[in-house]
Amino acid sequence: MEQTRVLVTGGCGFLGTAIVSALLDTNRFAITALDINPPSLGSTTFTQSVRYVRANILDTSALQTVFNEARPAIVIHTVGVYPLSAKRYSMRKEEVEAVYQVNVEGTRNVIEASKACGAKGLVYTSSVTVVMDELDKDFRCVDERWPTGRATTSYGLSKTPSSSLQAQAESLVLRSNTPTFSTTALRSAPIFGPNDPACIPTIHSLIASHSTPFILGSATNLQDYVYIANVADAHVLAAANLLNSQTAAGEAIFITNGEPVTARDLCLAVWKEFGHVPSWETALPGTNGRESEKVGLLHR
Repeated sequence: MEQTRVLVTGGCGFLGTAIVSALLDTNRFAITALDINPPSLGSTTFTQSVRYVRANILDTSALQTVFNEARPAIVIHTVGVYPLSAKRYSMRKEEVEAVYQVNVEGTRNVIEASKACGAKGLVYTSSVTVVMDELDKDFRCVDERWPTGRATTSYGLSKTPSSSLQAQAESLVLRSNTPTFSTTALRSAPIFGPNDPACIPTIHSLIASHSTPFILGSATNLQDYVYIANVADAHVLAAANLLNSQTAAGEAIFITNGEPVTARDLCLAVWKEFGHVPSWETALPGTNGRESEKVGLLHR
């Protein structure tokens, strides 16, 4: 059977690499991986079964050239700027503009390039932050019916269809859904797994900063996380859906492990793998998200 052409933006990143691997496992797709930093010639890091192309999603001309050459039936768009640590909570103008430029305008460019080359649909990597980045609130039993638009961080705002902002990434994707161009947004929980560049390294860094004995609040708040392979599989299933039944078309879908844990329990589990167990513990009064980030114990 002829393989279906798929193009993965950010195909050499943490999530993009996992998606490419999951696509290869199906043996149903001819894959083009677009990235601003593709592997060098002769590299053994990535499979020879994938066509790797260097392109910047902010360069509309180069982007369209790649899409026209690849002629994907479906596009999986994972590229985004993800501020880490204290930068996540900064709303300084230059940082906000950098996030918006890639996450919003870059997404707009990918949508337009996808339509122009004749793609049938697009799967977008969104985030739970479109609902849950309102830092002074608890979110219990959240589902897709909850409203978006109240995020308070630069990253959450860039992913949110907020009425106070001009045009945001997830709403751009979902508004682009038509009978001839199907779109869906996968709202991933914080991702962890092999080669994790954010979640596990952030938790591990607390060992060196001697922060591990300190507990903020009651340490009973549950949070969802998701393993990298589960997110990758969700993208492959979504791509197949948009090419067939299209029941996910126009929908935003949360992706988690379905096993919420407390941040403290996750930290303890990660630290234990590195041979570290806090020799003592002390509880600090409950604080909000920004104050927690300053202490360095809460990774959202």
